[in-house]
Amino acid sequence: MPKSKVRKKSAYTPPQGTLQPGTSAARAVTPSPRWYAIVMVGLMVLGLLWIVVYYVAGDQIPFMVSLGAWNFLIGFGLMVAGLVMSMRWR
Repeated sequence: MPKSKVRKKSAYTPPQGTLQPGTSAARAVTPSPRWYAIVMVGLMVLGLLWIVVYYVAGDQIPFMVSLGAWNFLIGFGLMVAGLVMSMRWR
């Protein structure tokens, strides 16, 4: 079977007027600081530990007893906060 021709693509040039003179170009993506990843993972682990402690010893810890089912919201909320941070991590 014969080989098909490979077409050369020209370099992309943006249409005139897309970047006005004096306006800044898009901000360069920079990597996240080291503390960001530590806080992100820490929130996820803290949320998991909160739920595990509630299951294992929640009836023996007075403030967890008073919170009741809100312990799940706190634990999952911490984990979701870490997950949301992971979407912005670079």
